Amino acid sequence: MTDITLPEADAELETSGLYCPEPIMMLHNKVRELASGDLLRVVATDPATTRDVPKFCAFLGHTLELSHETPEQFLYYIRIS
Repeated sequence: MTDITLPEADAELETSGLYCPEPIMMLHNKVRELASGDLLRVVATDPATTRDVPKFCAFLGHTLELSHETPEQFLYYIRIS
């Protein structure tokens, strides 16, 4: 098992227990609150986010800097454009 250092985020969005489309809808709303350059940490448990979060970032021009999966959750670090 490889240890990974997770970056400090400017904000966090907790979507654990929610299923598609709720995590992406909440992500869309949260991004509106943040400034360009902020780093957002998203915590999710829905496996569909592994597909949806990268597509969300690509479509809206945000940068998915890191994604990390544990047995309990999916973590995403998104740099707001």
